[in-house]
Amino acid sequence: MSKTAATPPLAADPSRWKALVFIALAQLMVVLDATIVNIALPSAQTDLGISDGNRQWVITAYALAFGGLLLFGGRIADKWGRKNAFVVGLIGFALASALGGAANGEAMMLGARALQGAFGALLAPAALSLLAVMFTDAKERAKAFGIYGAIAGGGGAVGLILGGFLTEYLNWRWTFFVNIPFAIVAAVGAWMVIREPAGSRNRAPLDIPGVVLSTTGLVALVYGFTRAESAGWSDSLTVGMFIASAALLAAFVYTESKVKSPLLPLRVLLERNRGGVYLSLGLAVIAMFGLFLFLTYYLQVVKGFSPVKTGFAFLPMIAGMILGSTQIGARLMTRVPPRLLMGPGFLVAGLGMLLLTQLEVGSSYPALILPAQLLLGLGMGTAFMPAMSLSTHGVNPADAGVASAMVNTSQQVGGAIGTALLNTIAASATTAYLTDHAAEAAAGGPAGQLIQAQAMVEGYASAIWWAVGILVASSVIALTLINTGRPNVGGPVASGDGDGEAADAEFKVPVIAH
Repeated sequence: MSKTAATPPLAADPSRWKALVFIALAQLMVVLDATIVNIALPSAQTDLGISDGNRQWVITAYALAFGGLLLFGGRIADKWGRKNAFVVGLIGFALASALGGAANGEAMMLGARALQGAFGALLAPAALSLLAVMFTDAKERAKAFGIYGAIAGGGGAVGLILGGFLTEYLNWRWTFFVNIPFAIVAAVGAWMVIREPAGSRNRAPLDIPGVVLSTTGLVALVYGFTRAESAGWSDSLTVGMFIASAALLAAFVYTESKVKSPLLPLRVLLERNRGGVYLSLGLAVIAMFGLFLFLTYYLQVVKGFSPVKTGFAFLPMIAGMILGSTQIGARLMTRVPPRLLMGPGFLVAGLGMLLLTQLEVGSSYPALILPAQLLLGLGMGTAFMPAMSLSTHGVNPADAGVASAMVNTSQQVGGAIGTALLNTIAASATTAYLTDHAAEAAAGGPAGQLIQAQAMVEGYASAIWWAVGILVASSVIALTLINTGRPNVGGPVASGDGDGEAADAEFKVPVIAH
């Protein structure tokens, strides 16, 4: 056991449970926003005249800003004060939501989504840090993080249903405006209740070059995927974006190896278990984010579901995730090695995705889409639970915060890349189908409309095949890279210097801490 682990805990904050209410409310708002906009997107796209090629940027702009700035947001919270960062993040998120709700065109909408992501990146790590420093008793802390995590799963379902109701009975703009009361209540409550422990700030200088290089590198990467949809993979600007991204991200890695206080210490990534978690989760989310977009459009445009009905149609996947996480992952993670939950979990999700490659215009929801969603949810839920617990495995205490933020970053960036990549593949397949059936499509009338719908579904099915392969790759990575043993919940935390020495040690289920 490291010396740090023997340090006596700080006295518990008497207002910690009240603070949890407002922190959880902020988490609910962020989770709601990740799903509520999916349901509203077809209506918003029509009203604002957003092209099919750019529609995924409504999702991608948020995910990319969130993922690209999460590590930076965590460092700002450590340096500036977690309570200050939390409140400013809430206020900024509310203002960005108001901007999105009032959007009068594509540019204003995409700008508002990017701002939401940026303020979310400040808000999320500050919230997690506050929980870590306010709950000092191990059992209480586990309970607090359990509540926080449950909201992440349940909030997704609430977002899908609420998004449907607001879009259908009010207007898609209310899917943005609904964030404002959440943010105001959480900000006022947090300001009054939260008392951040003295002396808990990290005064290390900020790694500005690291922020600039990582963010611009990721933006170039996603833009390259997006441009490929309209201009093709061999287009000079598309290729240039990929080359620029590789150069910028390589410069980021070099910079992080040289600066005194790096944004992302490379030792966090190089331990095989943590690296395996970040890589396998990031790939799995690539598959999942694209699917959410495709299924939303398939159900509303092809099947003619209302926004409310579409929201309820996603519930089996959310229920499967909660069931897989709480009843399979949580119960077995203390009995079997994590790789034996993550690997098979990703394969079960891949099986669900494989079913969806059979999508046709007339496919039955109960016979095909419902069982596919259940398998997807069960598999991902089972894999995510041990993955989250491994995100700080064997890490230096000083790096625990950045390690736990990294798992969120891998998911957000994976989501941004996944939406762009799979949307590009789907659009290319749809165009190819329409080219092959040009005469029939030009005929117009019901026959022409049917060809248009078949082309759309052909595109979705082609992209989903890629998603199947990505989930299989996630499973292989989890089974080969992750080699730690069964968690010893009652035992000591694995002491390690973050370079892999603790890889085979028994470890305690970690909590996110700064």
